[in-house]
Amino acid sequence: MALVPHGGGAGGSASMAMPMLTVDNYTVWTIKAQAILDVYTVWEAVATGDAAVNARKEKTARALLLGALPEDVLLQVSTKLTTREVWDSLKVRFVGADRVCTARLAMLHGEFDRMKMADGEELDMYGGRLAAMAARYANLGETLGDTELVKKLLDTVPDRLFPVVAGIEQFHDVTMMAFDEALGRLRAFDERVRRRGQDGGERGGDQLLLTMAQWRARERRQGVAHDD
Repeated sequence: MALVPHGGGAGGSASMAMPMLTVDNYTVWTIKAQAILDVYTVWEAVATGDAAVNARKEKTARALLLGALPEDVLLQVSTKLTTREVWDSLKVRFVGADRVCTARLAMLHGEFDRMKMADGEELDMYGGRLAAMAARYANLGETLGDTELVKKLLDTVPDRLFPVVAGIEQFHDVTMMAFDEALGRLRAFDERVRRRGQDGGERGGDQLLLTMAQWRARERRQGVAHDD
């Protein structure tokens, strides 16, 4: 890893480590690299690509990026004079030109459509896979928002979570729900079922469905009252 020099924008005395770029970690690397550059207030050299950026910030940002590259990649981008040029060159190398991006997005759409929670997979692990997919979309310039993630999550969890899925869809506007909130509700229900055991889980599901039935009956009664 490349060490960030002392005296950055955070003012701390401890060095931070820039992750080393590899052929397999570009998406994660860009997230970490941006965060570190931002902490040291030099991210604007990449974000704006403006020649008017403070010269010291520009040199610092470029040095940090070059220090986080393997030798073969470093030789490729060493002739780039600005941080933005280095960053864009890395993106072309690891993500591809527009035509390649379009093809990769099509493949990513198909991969997302086929995703489902595997047998025996932990809920947090599946949630992590969905969140990682959102990062991969962002890396290709497209947004995978909470609405799509929540719908995918609720549609692809196993049957044991159906009662809470039904409750979420009945009592909440899932188009406005954050992905983390949906995952948290599923996790809470799943943990409760696990604590009580299989029998307790079935009783919990029956109780939730009964509550939904009562709610529908209440709505029908209110509708009749309004008609009167």
